Formats: sequence, structure tokens, C-alpha cells
Amino acid sequence: MDDLPYRVRRSDRARRARIVVRAEGVEVVVPRRASLRRVEPFVAEKRQWIERTLRRLREADEALAPARLEDGGAVPYLGRLLDLRVKVQPGRARAGVRLRADVLEVAVGRPGAEPVRAALEAWYRRRARAEVAARLDVACRRAGRTYLRLAIRAQRTRWASCSSSGAMSFNWRLLLAPEAVLDYVVEHEVAHLDVADHSRRFWALLESRCPACREHERWLRRHGAALRL
Repeated sequence: MDDLPYRVRRSDRARRARIVVRAEGVEVVVPRRASLRRVEPFVAEKRQWIERTLRRLREADEALAPARLEDGGAVPYLGRLLDLRVKVQPGRARAGVRLRADVLEVAVGRPGAEPVRAALEAWYRRRARAEVAARLDVACRRAGRTYLRLAIRAQRTRWASCSSSGAMSFNWRLLLAPEAVLDYVVEHEVAHLDVADHSRRFWALLESRCPACREHERWLRRHGAALRL
């Protein structure tokens, strides 16, 4: 289709065609045996939605300072900007990341953004477990509830989840958001220990624990796509 590039990916798990719009581009996922002749009409039908979503992604990027993965660059961390100091040490087998005040020192074995990104993501994942666990323990004590276990993941479409058994899962990219947003997501999932759905009862409970929850939810909807390295 003219001036709207997209890629097609066949999937054994897909039962019907769907469109995924991310900052990296547009992807059409189709069942393994589906006819590709139907892809272009399908994209044409969804064109307005695709363009609207791409526009929101661009606006989110423009509203937040992008991470710069290079020596002298900077990355966000719970509302702070951490200055990056990158050292390339040829032959180094394992990357190292160390935080000193507001300076993040990264040592990698080869030059380029990808080794830095991989090292930083591993560091953010470790930090996310500590940051989320501390907040989750406090929120659960206040609510008089307990959770089963905590997992840190890299979900593409979800910020967090709470299973019926009390298993918690959080996206490490929440550490790229302001601290109040992470606090909100923690309270959101703890509220699900009492109310599993998003009914009025759920939102009333959440607002009693986090009065600015609607504001934080809107922030995530607007800026969430830009929370990436």
C-alpha cells in the first residue's frame, strides 16, 4: 500500500489476521495458511486507525526526551535522568553496569548502541525487581493482602498483571516512567487482589488508595509507547 509501509508475519498461533502498530513500524500477523491477497484490503480498511495510532506514538516520543545510548547520553529512571558513561573494553565477555549518584557507568565489550541497550535492559530488570518488590510489600500490608510471587517481564502490550492465584507480573519499562506512575501500577495490581475486574467497585477501591489513579492511567496511555531504550 502506498506511503503506509508494513510487514507481514505468518503465525501458527494466529486464528485471524490482526495488525500490530509499534514505534518500530506496522506488522500484519496472519494465520499460517491464510491467503496474502486479503492483507492489503484488510490494511486499507484499518488505515485510519493505523494512522491515528502512529500519530499518537509520534506525539508520545516528542513529549518525552528519548534515551541516548552513548557515552555522554542519558536515560530516564523513575523521573530522574541518569547520565551515561560508556566504556568499551574489547574482549570483555560480560557487560557491567554501576550506578553512582546520577551517573550510570556501563562497560561493554564492543562499540555500538546494541551492546549498551542489552546491558542496560539487564540492569533495569534487576532494579525493577527491587523497586517493585519494596512497593508491593508496602501496598499489600496496607491492604491486608498477600501475593504469591513476583515476575519481571518485558510485555509488549501490558504494564502489569495479577492472576487469580495472586501471582504478580510487572514490566521493567515502568522504571522509565515517573516514580508516581510505578506507584500507581503497583496499587492497581494490589487492588485486583480484592476485585478481579475493572468494574466501578474496582475503581472506587483504587481511588481510595491512589486518589490520582485516573491521572496516572492517562499518562501511561499517552506516553507509554515512548518508554523504551
